Amino acid sequence: MNANVPSSSTSHYPNAPMAQKLETHTLSVLVDNEPGVLARVIGLFSGRGYNIESLTVSETEHAKHLSLITVVTTGTPMVIEQIKNQLDRLVPVHRVVDMTLSGRSIERELAMVKVAGKGDNRVEALRLADAFRARVIDATTESFVFEITGKSDKIEQFVALMLPLGLVEVSRTGIAAIARGPEAM
Repeated sequence: MNANVPSSSTSHYPNAPMAQKLETHTLSVLVDNEPGVLARVIGLFSGRGYNIESLTVSETEHAKHLSLITVVTTGTPMVIEQIKNQLDRLVPVHRVVDMTLSGRSIERELAMVKVAGKGDNRVEALRLADAFRARVIDATTESFVFEITGKSDKIEQFVALMLPLGLVEVSRTGIAAIARGPEAM
C-alpha cells in the first residue's frame, strides 16, 4: 500500500462521513389526485437513480381529490433524507411521512399465489396455506390460487415453500402502510 494514498476507511478530512449502511424506508406521500402526479413523483426517483422496491397508489380522500402513494425505497440515511426533501418540494405533494422513522406504523401486503399439483404436493400446499392463514380463492382439480396477506417476509416465506410444490405464478400488491393510534398521517 502506498503511504501517500489514504486507505478507504480513513480520510484527510476530520469530519468526512464514513461509508453509510443502506436502509430500507417506507414513505407515505399524500398528493393531489390528478393526471401526471404519479409520473412526476416516480420521475423524481428515476431521474436521480433511486430505486423503488415497492409502490402502491390509491385515492384516499375522494371529496378532497387526494391520493396516497406508498413507496418503499433503499438508500443511505443521507439519500433517504434527500428523497424526502425532494418529494416535499414537488407542487402536488401535500405531505411526506417516513413511516419507518415514526416506528408506529403497520405494513401489510397482499399476494395471490397459484400452485399446480396433484397428490401429496396438493395436500402439502393446502396444509402450508392453512399454517400461513392463506385463503383458497380459486380451486380446480389441478391447481389452487391462494390469497395471503401480511408482512412482506411472511409472503416471501410462503412463496419459497410453494416453489417445490408446483408454484406457477405470484401477483403482489406492494406494501400498504398506516400509522398506529388515533391520529392521521
